[in-house]
Amino acid sequence: MEASLGARCWELARVFTWLGLTSFGGPAAHVALMERELVERRRWLDREELLDLIGLTQLIPGPNSTELAIAIGQRRAGLPGLLIAGACFILPAALLVGALAHGYLRFRGLPQLDGPFRLLKPAVVAVIGDAMLRLIPTAARQPRLAAIFGVAAALALLDVPELLVVVLGGITALGTFRGVASFAPLPLLSAAVASPPSIAGIFGYFFQVGAVLYGSGYVLLAYLRSGLVEARGWLTEAQLLDAIAVGQFTPGPVFTTATFIGYLIGGPGGAAAATLGIFAPAFLLIAVAGMLLRRLLLRPWFRPFLDGVNAASLGVLLAVVLRLGATSLGGLLPALVGLASFAVLWRWQVNSAWVMAAAAALGLLAG
Repeated sequence: MEASLGARCWELARVFTWLGLTSFGGPAAHVALMERELVERRRWLDREELLDLIGLTQLIPGPNSTELAIAIGQRRAGLPGLLIAGACFILPAALLVGALAHGYLRFRGLPQLDGPFRLLKPAVVAVIGDAMLRLIPTAARQPRLAAIFGVAAALALLDVPELLVVVLGGITALGTFRGVASFAPLPLLSAAVASPPSIAGIFGYFFQVGAVLYGSGYVLLAYLRSGLVEARGWLTEAQLLDAIAVGQFTPGPVFTTATFIGYLIGGPGGAAAATLGIFAPAFLLIAVAGMLLRRLLLRPWFRPFLDGVNAASLGVLLAVVLRLGATSLGGLLPALVGLASFAVLWRWQVNSAWVMAAAAALGLLAG
């Protein structure tokens, strides 16, 4: 017997609050954590359904892992689930980043956190690698899909834009170019404004960013540098780099960088406006795309296209794993932590949050 809507919403709130508090490592790690928690442990959806939602988030702008959380919430409990899952995944990180922004202004800088995060990174790589190995048999279950997966990983390593890679994967699987639209992001609409920012202005700017931005945190850095440092003069270059660093080393969505920036330029009100602005398009887009997905899956041409998108999306994630591994596993101790973390996850399937917590504690002890 299926649980009531209220029970499902409460369960979504608990699970995604926990994920928001423990999901270190960026979008690829978030996807891995959701696979382990929601597919392996709770069986809310199977791997093919998860891959469908991953493919969907790759095709629309915005923060992919946050959109995945929102889409899973919608799948689990409709519109209330959509709102609850997204809010609970975002809020823990946003509150933490806001507190760090307050400390940043008060103490004029960020504390040194290199110790814990030096060994957290290889554990995160192990978490992503474990999830990758579990998803590959589903995503690359046919020779053509396996080839798309491999080629997509190679293209991503060559810095081909992620959106182009996943769309080409879908086209290749479909075997035709019919009905393919241009997914190029629109330029930001607002003109450069050198005047002091208002709360409405902060919300409007970050809403535009959330509505058109494709790609990783590095793409976010480029957008924000152009809009906030060069065009508007709301931030300095050093402040922007510190904001990006905070978004990278705190749990939850990397886009909570916006919370930090909003606090710097507008205090608590600016932090709230920036956070609402950058994440609001994700809720709106998933609300529409989630409904369309069910209808599109009834079309005979869409299933092969989405299978190609899924295989290519996983190829992009493989490229992320390889790059993270190259930068995080250097040295004997990080390599041992990464290998040990992977072995524990693969053999005993423990909650990955405990593996990452152990790695961070060891990093703190090791200095």
